[in-house]
Amino acid sequence: MDWRQYIHSDPEILVGKPIIKGTRLAVGFILDLFSEGWTQEQIIENYPTITKDALQAVFAFASECLRDETVYTMPSKVAQ
Repeated sequence: MDWRQYIHSDPEILVGKPIIKGTRLAVGFILDLFSEGWTQEQIIENYPTITKDALQAVFAFASECLRDETVYTMPSKVAQ
């Protein structure tokens, strides 16, 4: 999927945060909704301008961003 069809950044909208085109909904906001347990259906119902393809683009964008960044390992819990 080419996320560029659905995600863009404009310094005039939300200080340039990546958003879903045609909305003022930031990619980070959508990811937060998923992390809070929202389903795809709930997001589309509450934000009807968002399509399933746009939601897929959010994940494609996030995946590409993470792939291009350094991965940091979290320290494991030390047994006492």
